[in-house]
Amino acid sequence: MLSLRMDGELLERLRHHAAKRGMSVQDYVVQTLIRDDFDERFQAAVEETEKFYGLT
Repeated sequence: MLSLRMDGELLERLRHHAAKRGMSVQDYVVQTLIRDDFDERFQAAVEETEKFYGLT
């Protein structure tokens, strides 16, 4: 369970972004968090590969 506290302006911006994608605010936030987590994990994997093989 994740609980967020936000002001009305941020909520409206999230509603707008979510509506453009046909999503609920909750789904939009979750997908954004998943995408950011993937980007961080992918970058870490690239860095580990570069350490192992050296820069190409």
